[in-house]
Amino acid sequence: MKNPYAVMKKPLFTEKGSNLKETENKILVEVARDANKIDIKKAIEEIFKVKVEKVSTITTRGKWKKFGKSVGKRPDRKKAIITLRKGEKLDFVEGI
Repeated sequence: MKNPYAVMKKPLFTEKGSNLKETENKILVEVARDANKIDIKKAIEEIFKVKVEKVSTITTRGKWKKFGKSVGKRPDRKKAIITLRKGEKLDFVEGI
C-alpha cells in the first residue's frame, strides 16, 4: 500500500464541498493523480479513523493560460468525493 499521506494532498474548501458535507455526509479532497479508489479509501480510513462507504473520483485537466508573451499550463488535478457511513463525522476545520 502507498503512504496514506502521499495519497491525500489536501482538503478542498469550496461551496459545493460544504453543501455535500452538510446534506449528504460527503467530504471533498484533492488526491494524488496516480491513486485509485482503493488507495484513497484505505488512506482516509487510516488517517482519520472513520469508515468510508464509497469513493468517487474526478480528473481535471489543467487549463492553458497566457502570461504576457509566454504561455503556461496549470497542473492536472484529481479530486475525490468520499461518502462516509451513517454515524461517522469528519470535520477538517474543527478537528476530529
